[in-house]
Amino acid sequence: MNIENIEAFVYVIHFGGFNKAAEALFLSQPSVTARIKSLEQELNCKLFERAGKQVQISEDGRRFLPYAQQLILIYKTGKLQIHQKKSPQSEYRIGCTVSAANYVVPDLIPYLSEKFPLAGYKLVTGTTDDIVAKVLNKEVDVALVRKAHHPDLHSVKFYVDPIRLYVYENHPFIGRKRITVEEVAEQPLVFFECGSLDWLRVHRVFESLAHPPNIRIHTDNSEMARKLIVRKSGIGFMPGLSVRHEAAAGLLHPLMLPETEGISLQTNVIALPGEHAELFEAVAQFGKIVGTLDY
Repeated sequence: MNIENIEAFVYVIHFGGFNKAAEALFLSQPSVTARIKSLEQELNCKLFERAGKQVQISEDGRRFLPYAQQLILIYKTGKLQIHQKKSPQSEYRIGCTVSAANYVVPDLIPYLSEKFPLAGYKLVTGTTDDIVAKVLNKEVDVALVRKAHHPDLHSVKFYVDPIRLYVYENHPFIGRKRITVEEVAEQPLVFFECGSLDWLRVHRVFESLAHPPNIRIHTDNSEMARKLIVRKSGIGFMPGLSVRHEAAAGLLHPLMLPETEGISLQTNVIALPGEHAELFEAVAQFGKIVGTLDY
């Protein structure tokens, strides 16, 4: 039995005539009529009663209609299941810290869209602990978090973001061959820290001084800190990714301070072992691109 013939029969009933059914099926009216006649021959009955130009469903047609509708539904459902099985995942759930959301994900998504053009993306932000829990609970497929190692997770380094001292445009430190910690401590400081252990190393730089550093503004928001430094409210230590556009535009300038060399924030990509391998590898590959950025 031809499913297209059954579809034509259901369309004629639904749209109330052969002409409208033909329009909906993008067929000619004679083609629809031919399909109905072929179905009638297969069923050995008349599906419609014709009286001049008027066509009405016959008693046999009424009895057959619910089965025809069910056959169409079963066919389309089965076809959909086959296509879904062959198609890539329709939506990926990506978790990330706020900093990754601000400075990495806007570039990551276009990169992934080229790799998986049919996929959509659901983005979830939170602390590293929150996102790790969501990955373990299968609420998130792949995530970008601060350096995290868990026995039940696959975790690899995504990128390492150096923390450096940044000063604003025309600051007197610019062009100096050497700057001391004492001089930095006397400057108004916009101090950003995200709670990572790496920031303790920045604090220790000032521990040996006779006087504490001149911290004018203390914040856990990198966007606020970046804007405050650009607006000359102070100088500050910032991760390179968070200020790369301002540094490229000459609005902020990184300075060499030997005591802080090697201090950085590491972000890892994590997922459950063996799950979403293609997405995991694509995200990890993008991390290599991020690592080539010049801060």
